Amino acid sequence: MSLATERLPESAIGRAAGLLRAGALVAFPTETVYGLGADARQARAVARIFEAKGRPRFNPLISHFPDAEAAFAEVLADERARAVAARFWPGPLTLVLPRAPGSRIDALTGAGQPTLAVRVPAHPLARALLRAAGVPVAAPSANRSGAVSPTTAAHVLDGLSGRIEAVLDGGACAVGVESTVLDLSGPQPRLLRQGGVPEAAQAALIGGLGRPGAVAEGAALPAPGMMRSHYAPGLPVRLEARAVAPGEALLAFGPPLPGAGAVWQLSESGDTVEAASRLFAGLRWLDEEGARRGLSGIAAMPVPDEGLGAAINDRLARAAAPRGS
Repeated sequence: MSLATERLPESAIGRAAGLLRAGALVAFPTETVYGLGADARQARAVARIFEAKGRPRFNPLISHFPDAEAAFAEVLADERARAVAARFWPGPLTLVLPRAPGSRIDALTGAGQPTLAVRVPAHPLARALLRAAGVPVAAPSANRSGAVSPTTAAHVLDGLSGRIEAVLDGGACAVGVESTVLDLSGPQPRLLRQGGVPEAAQAALIGGLGRPGAVAEGAALPAPGMMRSHYAPGLPVRLEARAVAPGEALLAFGPPLPGAGAVWQLSESGDTVEAASRLFAGLRWLDEEGARRGLSGIAAMPVPDEGLGAAINDRLARAAAPRGS
């Protein structure tokens, strides 16, 4: 069944909140990317997120809240979690914590695991929507599963028009890569996903961060965004490009390499913050423009790991991974 997807202006927060409470799917902006929201308490609404995205059921969702108090009502937060939240919330950081015994969040949101991923976004429109809705909102990125994440309402409509009830248009997202995911469910903090909060800033607060171990094929993932092939355009992506091959488009960082069939500049000045904000829009544009021009792939110039560079390189590695992995 195809739906008539509404494109709502910022003034329509009440309409968007009512749709969420009624079990509808509403995309909305955060400071990272657009999220595809549903009432995290309603099993059917959460299941519809997976259906709309074509998302594997073992990939968990992040629940969004207007403030830390609301988030910590659903999870067990220790001193580390409260210290990190005080420093980085509202902001692009997701915490994975043990589910509280009285949590209202549906099991499918957490992929049936004893932990939940929670976040307080910084985008003022997102927080206003969460306050108006009055419910925890499960929200992965508002795109088809595995595709490039959306940073504008138009991107959302390109992939999900007819599959969701509405998108709340708040303009372009500022950060442009998803939130950092920090697992504090055990004694050793683990960085599960690079993102909008650099690793060094977290480590300065709570010490060294571990990494996740291997996950068995088909098993539940500990956090969103951990599938090897993810954020992938249709054209193949080649990393660490020092030259452009015939028929390639170029994802440039700094002075562009010559000879590309199409060029998207992440940051002429080499600014990783600017590059992060332009990454997904660039992959999407190069994919569409490259296909239109008959190009065979996308060459991505090297990006240093400093600042948000690590998050950018994580996304590029997933975009370049073999499909289905």
